Amino acid sequence: MTKPHPLNQTREQITALDNELLALLAKRRDLSLDVARSKEVDIRPIRDTQREKELLARLVKQGREQGLDAHYVLSLYQNIIEDSVLNQQAYLQSRANPDLQKQQYNIAYLGARGSYSYLAATRYCERRQVDMQDLGCKSFDEIVQAVESGHADYGFLPIENTSSGSINEVYDVLQHTSLAIVGETTIEVGHCLLGHSGAQLKQIKTVYAHPQPISQCSRFLSQHPDLKLEYCSSSAEAMERVLDSNDLTVAAIGSAEGGALYQLEAIEKELANQKVNQSRFIVVARKAIAVPEQLPAKSTLIMATGQKPGALVEALLILKAHNLNMSKLESRPIPGTPWEEMFYLDLDANLSSEAMQKALKELERITRFIKVLGCYPCETVNPTQLSNSQLMIEPSTSRAPELNTKQNNETHPRASLRQKNQLTQVKHGRLSVGDGQFGALAQIELNTDIQTYGQTAKQIKEAGFQAVVITGLNNAQHPNQLLDEMKRALHQFDLSCVVEVEYETELKLATDHGDLLLICGKQMHNRPLLKKVGSLHIPVILERNTMASIDELLDAAELILSKGNQQVILCEAGVRTFNETLKPTLDLAGLVNIKSLSHLPIIVNTSYACNATDAPVQAAAAKQLNADGLIISLMDESTLLDEQLLTASRCLGEIYRA
Repeated sequence: MTKPHPLNQTREQITALDNELLALLAKRRDLSLDVARSKEVDIRPIRDTQREKELLARLVKQGREQGLDAHYVLSLYQNIIEDSVLNQQAYLQSRANPDLQKQQYNIAYLGARGSYSYLAATRYCERRQVDMQDLGCKSFDEIVQAVESGHADYGFLPIENTSSGSINEVYDVLQHTSLAIVGETTIEVGHCLLGHSGAQLKQIKTVYAHPQPISQCSRFLSQHPDLKLEYCSSSAEAMERVLDSNDLTVAAIGSAEGGALYQLEAIEKELANQKVNQSRFIVVARKAIAVPEQLPAKSTLIMATGQKPGALVEALLILKAHNLNMSKLESRPIPGTPWEEMFYLDLDANLSSEAMQKALKELERITRFIKVLGCYPCETVNPTQLSNSQLMIEPSTSRAPELNTKQNNETHPRASLRQKNQLTQVKHGRLSVGDGQFGALAQIELNTDIQTYGQTAKQIKEAGFQAVVITGLNNAQHPNQLLDEMKRALHQFDLSCVVEVEYETELKLATDHGDLLLICGKQMHNRPLLKKVGSLHIPVILERNTMASIDELLDAAELILSKGNQQVILCEAGVRTFNETLKPTLDLAGLVNIKSLSHLPIIVNTSYACNATDAPVQAAAAKQLNADGLIISLMDESTLLDEQLLTASRCLGEIYRA
């Protein structure tokens, strides 16, 4: 009798363990629903982040004792916690709206089976353990009409993408419908080049795709200029056209999961400009829903302010006064009324809360039009993080001094307005920031095309900027030579050269070539680096970390000031919220707070938190709230530099006029 091969035996053991793990995960999910039932009675919040931290710290410690990597254990259980939270939310939401419970939902979405909208709707229904009767539509208007007429219970509309930004057509549709937003969901968008079995990239001549994926994959497409692009109404239509063609020279852009439904294979994967590419969808229905107070809620409203200076800021200050966090602000033109705009706001609040009700009453008094589009559970679960010491990767010798320094700098006296009542002004050349002076800085990435440096500098100067922030040193070959040429070109047009320090090893290079330094947010907690910067005689822009509090930002500035360098500019670039897993949100309320605490100038960098559409609105709001300057990105590879400069120039013109 032949003995089983040792490898086969090992694989059988792994299979048996996998089956046990799946059974245990299912059992854990059932127990999490028992927790939800308990919270339904006790009216307790879904999440207890302190308990999550204690749980993760204990699991990481136990994992290390068994030889498991701390980050592996952390990542694994963050996913398990996310699944638990979303299932508890879905359970409590269904209990709060029993009249809406069904075994099957009719869902209207864009395209046909296999489209990203179809995938989002499928996952939404699977989470709620209901069957989906799908209704593919050719346009956003058709989706809305299907729900309004009763042919569909819910409609799925893509509202924004982390790569290409907001989807304006959906915002326009929302202006004219009586439907309510009752939910949201976010999915990973993995763009692939899909073709027939055996097809190769070198054979492809024509690519079918929806305009959004084409925009999100512009970098890949620019590397293959011979490809002919054919626009489709959805990714599903693109895949269907490839299937019907039976031609190895045609391909579609879509997901591998969707392509499988059309017997298509991925020729190339990860086409998107950004490695992590997500799309957020809203769910609309004929009837609004009640959101239990235990759930993190989001309210979306539209409003039109009066045609007077500061009208938008006046509305935003009402939100600040009631401690309401605005996670999104979008503007769209009002049809038939030239130069007037409607504003869409996402607020992290339950519509039934006292703060929200009071704010709405005050907004009704100062706006020309205001309407709540819906209140719904927020389905973004920000992962609970552990400190380096909890992950046990921080040397023990570094922790005690850190605690002492924190205590000593708790009141950050050198940065305090009490210590110095004269506002600090930082100058270099024509750039002047603080004490009533407003600076405009353009952000570009260092590239190898030296011949374009002079023309680029000239255009940036003409657009109204006084300085240029140069990023991407780590990605450039021969950055020393390139920075020399760039600085020379900038100085020809009286532009100050600001060099971003993204990694500590770049400090010397940045110091040798920069008129100013920008310490990026992820280095804000790097105390050795801050001490070195504090000993330099060069202005420093200190960017806030996305997870840092205002006190932590001022403490970091305090460390630089304590080493002698008094030329410090603070920079607000966005913080993590409960609404986006990757894209930060500008903390304009924090900007106001910092202005009341510190004499240091503070500027706003819209590059990471805003897309091209909402950047001017956020920038204008920041200026009205007395920001001392602005950084505008010119790094959108999907848009020509001339177009970006034109938009930036208009934005700066409006700000200076205001």
